[in-house]
Formats: sequence, structure tokens, C-alpha cells
Amino acid sequence: MTFGEALELMKQGKKVRRSGWNGKGIWVGLHEQQDSDDMGDYIYIDTTGLQTDNPAAPKSRVPWLASQTDMLASDWEVVE
Repeated sequence: MTFGEALELMKQGKKVRRSGWNGKGIWVGLHEQQDSDDMGDYIYIDTTGLQTDNPAAPKSRVPWLASQTDMLASDWEVVE
């Protein structure tokens, strides 16, 4: 699917990833502003489930910006 379709699914609470990403267990989602926080809406990447042999690889959830390659890709998929 396209990035636009993936974005619409994120707005519905789904997690998405690119099938072409090297790291397994990585996905992006949408944080929507809650009444109890002062953060606006933003897309984040979650690497807490990253499957790697590298013990120094970061495993966290941080804000994410799509690259032009990501925005033009058609290999987006839903993470179940």
C-alpha cells in the first residue's frame, strides 16, 4: 500500500511498517493528542521489538519523519 493509505490506517489506530525495512520488529504509529498531555499529534517509530544481534541498537519510541523514499514507497503493510 502507499504511504497515504498507511497514514489513514494510522489515524484508525493501526501500526504500519515497510516490508523493505531491514530491521524486523520496527513499526510506526500515530500519537494523537490526549486531554491529559500537551503534545500535539505526531508519527513515532517504535523499535522496542527490534530483532537484532547488535546489543547497542536503540530500542525505544521516538518521533519519526518519513523520508521521500518512505513517502513514495508502495510496500507499506499493517502490523498485526
